[in-house]
Amino acid sequence: MHLLWLRVAAVLYAAASVAVFPAVLYNKERWRSICVHLAGMAFFFHFVSAVEMLALAHRWVPVGVRETESLMGFAVVALFLLVWWLYDAISLGFFALPVTFFLVFVPALGIERYTFPSQGVRASWLVAHIAALLAAYAALGFSLLASILYLMQERRLKAKLKSDTPSRLAPLDWLPPLDTLERIAHATLLFGFPCMTVGLVIGSVLVQETPLGAAYFTDPKIIASFLMWAVYVLLLFVRHNAGLRGRKAAYLSGAVFVVMLAVWAANMFSHVHRFGAQ
Repeated sequence: MHLLWLRVAAVLYAAASVAVFPAVLYNKERWRSICVHLAGMAFFFHFVSAVEMLALAHRWVPVGVRETESLMGFAVVALFLLVWWLYDAISLGFFALPVTFFLVFVPALGIERYTFPSQGVRASWLVAHIAALLAAYAALGFSLLASILYLMQERRLKAKLKSDTPSRLAPLDWLPPLDTLERIAHATLLFGFPCMTVGLVIGSVLVQETPLGAAYFTDPKIIASFLMWAVYVLLLFVRHNAGLRGRKAAYLSGAVFVVMLAVWAANMFSHVHRFGAQ
């Protein structure tokens, strides 16, 4: 039964991870309450699962990668709930809840590695994995493009205000207003994040059918992908909490794009997860 309780906890962690975004980014009190309640219920079921798992095994220490991941996720969410209770700092859930979900998701699939019912099902998951990540990369690239156009439009407008003489940027009068470019850059960032999250989650499922096991997550490209996801979360958090707009926000988008290029470069050093690899 401990696997059932862990799966319930994983679903609740996923729901809490979704709820924390409007709670933190838009300071919605209702979503704050929903997020905390979901996280609390997930923590309870996770606790029941952990106790039952260790009691049935007649030991009190984890054995194996999956048990360690599960208990690590339990420790992360326990610390988050403690900090929230003491300081009402739900902003930390922006990082803690998605991380906990990733830690719990694979152990919730089962003790043994997961197998797909057919090759057709596996191919569908693979297509979804690739499509989600490509959509995330496209969204990041589009956000960077909008940020670059923002900088160009800002420079053109400043040059126009300083002097009535034509400048080299005069032909760019077709560019949208600054506010429009800012909203496009922000909207594409918000669109790309769930795409990247879904892509990584599906990838975690796909790897369960391979003989690599936990070694898969030591691959350079996989490490870089999760690092990029963490930087993405940090960008959204800093951009909103610090109220970054305009030039500084454009520079941050550029930094995330550099990380994305690093992920693609890591493909050249990957032995198990590279384009064209069998």
